[in-house]
Amino acid sequence: MQKTLLAGLTAALLVSLTAHAQTKAPTPRPVPAAEPPATATVTRNEPTALEFTSDKLARLKVPAGFELSVMATGLGNARMMQVMPDGGIYLSRRQNSDIWYLKDVNRDGKFEASERRKVADNLKLVHGMDVKAGKLYAVGEKTIWGMDISKDGGLSVPRVFADGFPDAGQHPARSLKWGPDGYLYASFGATNNDAPGQNPEEATVLRISPDGKSREVYARGLRHTIGFGWHPVTKTMYGMDQGSDWHGDNIPPEELNTLVRGKNYGWPFCYGDKIPDPYTNTANIPGKISKAEYCAATQGSTLNYNAHAAAIGLAFYTGQQFPAEYRNDAFVAFRGSWNRTEPSGYEIARVVFDANNKPEKIEPFVTGFVYQENGEWKQFGRVAGVAVYTDGSLLFTDDQSGVIYRVKYTGK
Repeated sequence: MQKTLLAGLTAALLVSLTAHAQTKAPTPRPVPAAEPPATATVTRNEPTALEFTSDKLARLKVPAGFELSVMATGLGNARMMQVMPDGGIYLSRRQNSDIWYLKDVNRDGKFEASERRKVADNLKLVHGMDVKAGKLYAVGEKTIWGMDISKDGGLSVPRVFADGFPDAGQHPARSLKWGPDGYLYASFGATNNDAPGQNPEEATVLRISPDGKSREVYARGLRHTIGFGWHPVTKTMYGMDQGSDWHGDNIPPEELNTLVRGKNYGWPFCYGDKIPDPYTNTANIPGKISKAEYCAATQGSTLNYNAHAAAIGLAFYTGQQFPAEYRNDAFVAFRGSWNRTEPSGYEIARVVFDANNKPEKIEPFVTGFVYQENGEWKQFGRVAGVAVYTDGSLLFTDDQSGVIYRVKYTGK
């Protein structure tokens, strides 16, 4: 009897000890040691800036069958454009904090001095614009304004639509567009080059309610996605992101991203197809994980383009004037590099979509603004905004010399 009782107690004790061993806290996962960023070999190379003169137009190249002309000069810091159905154009000038209205009234293919007027002023760092329900919306450093549009193109006194956005830092160019879902989307770049900021709305695209009273981070990990939009057929959202500076000639590339709600696109720790960037500091990674683990959980790019080309504006081609194969492709203004041995950008490029409306490649469309002469790099245009005009031609701005260019298809 006693032996049986003793055996039972021993068995119970063994079961208890085994259960305790199974529920014991696991060994803590080692925290990866912080890796100092690698040292990059960097070349600062700012091509000599030249003013536009009419003789330089011959340097510019467009594909066969297209023709390039100048619609306006002397516009100062000409940045983004908003084309209206009647052919009027709103033009933002970020450095001047104002908006102008231009209209080719006499239909001579130019915006003459008499056809231009300032319609809004004192809008700090105003940049991106869009129109909805008879109002022009514009975004500056920390504010989005709404203005009523009059029949002659004039604007009412600006009213604050939404406010309190992140400080600009080194990336003050903001953009906005109304989405197919009726919400307003706005991009806010990083305040620095390659470290996450303190404000969760930095380096993001925000989704703002139609009344401007609430907003959410739609996509993050985007260093500076100024140009974005929705494919006219699929309604898929795409954005062109600028990669970090001072990481060498060829990384990180400029990225075309498919922007999806709730996704992280990796900046500043990853680039391209989830590739860890060796020039960023792992000590800044949240969650005490390795750079490789962090990047694996991010969204990779859809297409890549030349590093440091500095994408600014993006517009989908919805006109009828170009050949059919251009329809629903996107055009991107690449402002141009300043820290690359051989300059990149200084061009308008075309994002080619395939027969299934998927991005296939990025190729040059308007080139020739940058060139080498007697061993010295020179440029006469920093392209910025791009828009489809009412007749289906393509307009783009140069914010260095204040020029609006126009590309038409002639078939010649």
